[in-house]
Amino acid sequence: MSRKILIIDDEQDIREVAALSLESVAGWEVVVANGGALGLEQASKEQPDAILLDVMMPGMDGPATFRELQKSPATASIPVILLTAKVQSADQRRFADLGVRAVLTKPFDPLKLASQMESILGWK
Repeated sequence: MSRKILIIDDEQDIREVAALSLESVAGWEVVVANGGALGLEQASKEQPDAILLDVMMPGMDGPATFRELQKSPATASIPVILLTAKVQSADQRRFADLGVRAVLTKPFDPLKLASQMESILGWK
């Protein structure tokens, strides 16, 4: 089954690697946004099956973007997976307490990203 994934990350190389990975490995459609505000627009417009959301971004960071997504009936039910370079357990707990589906650490393995997402989201 084809899925649509929204990647919200301010780093162009991360967006490109993740998009290429999900498109080529899983055959999913990928939409990208370079920040939280644009990500909110894209999520509402595109209605993706899941969102990969960077934690550290200028302006509206990942947690703030997630809270905004949760406020809108149009986007509140979209599962969100955080991407972060912060791997300390205190950070991981804080992110998990937000209510996201999971936290994946950067750098991620492009060949395993789709299968990790399928497993997290119960898509297998």
